Amino acid sequence: MNELVDEVYATLKEDLDKAYSHQQSEYLVIRAGRANPHILDKIVVDYYGVPTPIVQMATVTVSEARILNISVWDASQIKNVEKAISASDIGLTPNNDGKTIRLVFPMLTEERRKEIVKQVRKICEETKIAMRNVRRDAMDMLKDMKKESSLSEDEFDTCEKEVQKIVDRFTDSADKLAEDKENEVMKV
Repeated sequence: MNELVDEVYATLKEDLDKAYSHQQSEYLVIRAGRANPHILDKIVVDYYGVPTPIVQMATVTVSEARILNISVWDASQIKNVEKAISASDIGLTPNNDGKTIRLVFPMLTEERRKEIVKQVRKICEETKIAMRNVRRDAMDMLKDMKKESSLSEDEFDTCEKEVQKIVDRFTDSADKLAEDKENEVMKV
């Protein structure tokens, strides 16, 4: 068609991909009853006055299905890491043996699983709202092109359908991702 339309499609896909990637990263942090090192991704520790993510100052390993071991490289920082984990909203109590911090993931109750599923659905809905906003922006650009006579009425209709197809593909992926996460959470 023309370069401007291709640019609209490229921007649309890039922005939709950002929304989808954000959904994926949010799901990595959700606790599903088994040890997941990504739960620590958003926790930062005051490391000599600099806010530092735990993964940049320790080795995080899964020793058993429900136990996460954190080996802090600078032993003087173990207490700070422990405090940061306790202050976070992950809902786990760190156990410190002087060398290693252990996080034991308790088995999830049915009630807690349902709460997590609600959280998963909420994140999915927020992602789809972001995707609809991206679609609106793309459609606004196409409408402007139509006003400026860069696009004919027929070309505009074709572009509108193509934008909707692209958005539908991404929203289907978002729904599938949410469904997979729900199944993971509900699996005992």
